[in-house]
Amino acid sequence: MKNLGTKIHGFGKALMMPISVIAAAGIFLGVAAALQNPAVTGDAFASITSLQIVIGFIRQVAGALFANLPLFFALASAIGLASAEKPTAAFAAVIGFISMHVGVKATLTAQGITPATIAIPALMQSGMSQTDALMYAAEFTQTLGIFTYNMSVLGGVIAGVITAMLHNRFYTIELPTAIAFFGGRRFVPIITVICLPLVGVGLALIWPTIGLGIAWVGELIGQSGQYGAFLYGFSERILIPTGLHHILNETVRFTPIGGVATIDNQTVIGALNIFNMSLTHPGLVSDEIVREATRFLAQGKIPVMMFGLPAAALAMYHCARPEHKKRVKALVLAGALASFTTGITEPLEFCFIFVSPLLYLLHAALSGLSFMLMSALELMIGNIQGGAIDLLVFGVLGGMKTHWYFAVLLGLVYAPVYYFSFRYVIRRMNVETPGRESEEQAVSDAPSVSADERIKNIISGLGGESNIQDVDCCFTRLRVQVKDMTKVVEKMLLSTGANGVKQVNEFNVQVIYGPQVEKIASEVKSALGVTV
Repeated sequence: MKNLGTKIHGFGKALMMPISVIAAAGIFLGVAAALQNPAVTGDAFASITSLQIVIGFIRQVAGALFANLPLFFALASAIGLASAEKPTAAFAAVIGFISMHVGVKATLTAQGITPATIAIPALMQSGMSQTDALMYAAEFTQTLGIFTYNMSVLGGVIAGVITAMLHNRFYTIELPTAIAFFGGRRFVPIITVICLPLVGVGLALIWPTIGLGIAWVGELIGQSGQYGAFLYGFSERILIPTGLHHILNETVRFTPIGGVATIDNQTVIGALNIFNMSLTHPGLVSDEIVREATRFLAQGKIPVMMFGLPAAALAMYHCARPEHKKRVKALVLAGALASFTTGITEPLEFCFIFVSPLLYLLHAALSGLSFMLMSALELMIGNIQGGAIDLLVFGVLGGMKTHWYFAVLLGLVYAPVYYFSFRYVIRRMNVETPGRESEEQAVSDAPSVSADERIKNIISGLGGESNIQDVDCCFTRLRVQVKDMTKVVEKMLLSTGANGVKQVNEFNVQVIYGPQVEKIASEVKSALGVTV
């Protein structure tokens, strides 16, 4: 159970690497799309050739990143799950990804399936209708120039996970003296290039069945309309304490569950992929298709992140005891600003998740309702965060057809709903939100300490250097694997500026610091002497 829990959370953490890159790339893509839209910038700006060449170049770079997402996820999965020697795992993952798809291609070729035989005219000549031909051809694609099944990000994850398993098993292997040079980490790419083509062969044989299963789930969610959007929004919030919401998000964003569309004679899978394709190929994607995809994206988060949670932060501040208000003000203000601008919510959510399940269920239900209403009102705002940046770039700059104003209007309703419901529950049920803790639990307004002293306190709070096995982070959390959880001192960690501490299982703890966690993680690693 220790290894299973560690690997699951390591996998969720690994998914953040490619997501953080494409989230930023998506913003650049949205700005570029707006600057090339005469309705936004005017005909005069749109006719300046030199500027449009530069903007077009930016779109091409961002588009190339999205086109190679499966490879990025293969790399991220291998790095996140590798026990050690992570650069070797990353190198092997590239080899494994390519080798796996070569295995798929070989199997397809043996079955008589080639780019020529799945071309639309050839399929129609064989008796298929145009619709059936389009649907069948959509099952295949070119990945790094290799004809293969269209497995999208899931194919990358499969390649990365299997590569990581081989890596963890063989990176310390010792071979006979005559071939000892090929032992250890050098053996990992070798065993990968042997095993992954066989994995590709197996996948090619079972993928049609897997594809039917995924398509069935996707159709179920699609047919549920706004209720599917509610279920997604509610489930994502419920999973926040576990850290597994990342896996749910990536499933919707990059698999057929989030939608399938044929754009420019190629099949695009997943809600985020469809939305980004609409930005890189303006005019080729109908608004109806884009709206179907964005019901799982940023638009459902905007009323909650920009209006609801900041109002909840104000309620927590007003409910704090007078002697603690100075400390609570700094805490909730930072969290509210992060939520409003970027959609990063965990610093605020961890102020009430564990002290009041009722508040958290209310928050999750309101989040699901927001997704459902934004879908019903036909918004068309993509990307993944849901803060003011996404509203401006993908909503306001996208024009009135995005219906961005409905998100603001619902947000203006959500603000008082969150404020008064949180204030009522906190006071009625005496919820120990920040500034209302019992005296023995309250964190005192201790004098500020230097950065070096804070890092020392973090390490001490985690049970000391000898108790720490691994340190990493995601957007907001310091993720630590420890040897003995009983040595972790939650009060000391909270005194370092943490918004909360979550013991995931017997050996994994997460300390929520907010957007500054990347710097903290780097400093902790440096203090521990970790270089990889």
